[in-house]
Amino acid sequence: MIMDITRTRLAVATASALLFAGAPAAYATLTDEKPRETVRTVRGAAYVETRLFFGTERPDGGPAVADRQFMDFVDRTVTPAFPDGLTVQDGRGQWRDAHGTIERERSYELILLYPAGRARAADPVIERIRDAYEKEFAQESVARLDEPTRADF
Repeated sequence: MIMDITRTRLAVATASALLFAGAPAAYATLTDEKPRETVRTVRGAAYVETRLFFGTERPDGGPAVADRQFMDFVDRTVTPAFPDGLTVQDGRGQWRDAHGTIERERSYELILLYPAGRARAADPVIERIRDAYEKEFAQESVARLDEPTRADF
């Protein structure tokens, strides 16, 4: 008998919960009000964020690229092309080389932000930076990631 009362109460509670959960949706369709739109503030102008990933280990077994060498490369090659600013971050990464070996190494991440309207002009400049690093430090590649974003300074 107690079991039947408990089941009945559970059934009533479940039905009530389902009814109340569905009620706002049902009543919403009966009104002439438009649904509330979420207000989102958009700040800044359209920019492109390019991230370049520079490895430091040399495939020929030579010494790894040192901080001083990398910052000299940035000063000579990147800063003249992007004088408005950039960010360099230290990293640790891994990737599979041309021979299938997983290489783990210290790395640098270079972040560039530039107006979206300059993306076409920036592309070949960025490619020259990648090529220059590969040649100067005997690297197989420099990874590149481009993302549209908004920036406000």
